[in-house]
Amino acid sequence: MGDVTIIGLDIAKSVFQAHGADAGGSVVFRKKLNRSRLLAFFAAQPRCVVAMEACAGAHHWGRELMKMGHQVRLIPPAYVKPFVKRQKNDMADAEAICEAAQRPTMRFVPVKDRDQQASSVVFRARDLLVRQRTQIINGLRSHLAEYGYVAPKGVCYVERLVAEIVDPASELPAAAIASLKVMARTLSGLNAEIAVLDREIARRAKEDPVARRLMTIPGIGPITAAALTALAPDPASFRCGRDFSAWLGLTPLQRSTGGKQKLGQITKMGERTLRRLLVIGASAVIKQALIKGAPQGSWLAQMLARKPRMLVAVALANKTGRIVWALLAKGGVYQAPAVAAA
Repeated sequence: MGDVTIIGLDIAKSVFQAHGADAGGSVVFRKKLNRSRLLAFFAAQPRCVVAMEACAGAHHWGRELMKMGHQVRLIPPAYVKPFVKRQKNDMADAEAICEAAQRPTMRFVPVKDRDQQASSVVFRARDLLVRQRTQIINGLRSHLAEYGYVAPKGVCYVERLVAEIVDPASELPAAAIASLKVMARTLSGLNAEIAVLDREIARRAKEDPVARRLMTIPGIGPITAAALTALAPDPASFRCGRDFSAWLGLTPLQRSTGGKQKLGQITKMGERTLRRLLVIGASAVIKQALIKGAPQGSWLAQMLARKPRMLVAVALANKTGRIVWALLAKGGVYQAPAVAAA
């Protein structure tokens, strides 16, 4: 048994499990650690590779261990799962992390600094508030539908329902109005808070030169541009734009076998916030193309002529992702391709 060269660390809220191995892969130690003893334990270890799953708290512990001179490797949890032997527990997870980190073809997640993580908070907070707003809207719609009040789809039409709630001449039961007014006030507060975050995101996008370059791409506004600069990994970690689109989860899921290619729906892997924003932006571009007309002979016009609208939106989001990678990796601004004469 040699000296420890790699430690697999299964992190948690209070109790951590460490699995140390030497250069040959033999077990050196298995140790359970409390949160208060974790840093002291690693300070006493020789400088080595420390592998963890890229989950909640991993970047924090990665930064702390890197300060001690350790080499930190974060692994996506999906890549660790195949290495878990039989039963799943903390000890087995730590061993699986250790073994996965030693694979020569393993992919790792870069450790983010505090500023990078802080930049993403505004988008996480906005997503949370938007989900809560959607819940409130759906609740208002369902409750008022019981009394025969309905409104068309869309956030802008909910004001009709709110107006009915606050109308003194409303025929709604008094017992229901009291609760519905609470929901209406909550909805108003959420709209105000979301507007504050939207202004903050727009301010960041205007101040960031990279975000301004990304906004030259059709379908990318301030929110998407700022999200890309805050949430997207270093473009150098991808070989090409196709790899970046695959990381976003905008490429087909493969179930190919026996030399036969079988493609399904998109994988939906990677950063779901960016994927959703790109699809929404692509849908906006398609909506404008249907109203004003896409350039004759363009890629978008040909796709809309023979494919369903939603499929085209996903395909356009995939294409936009590749363009984003090109601008991030090579600089410059977006230039619309020339359309061949009919």
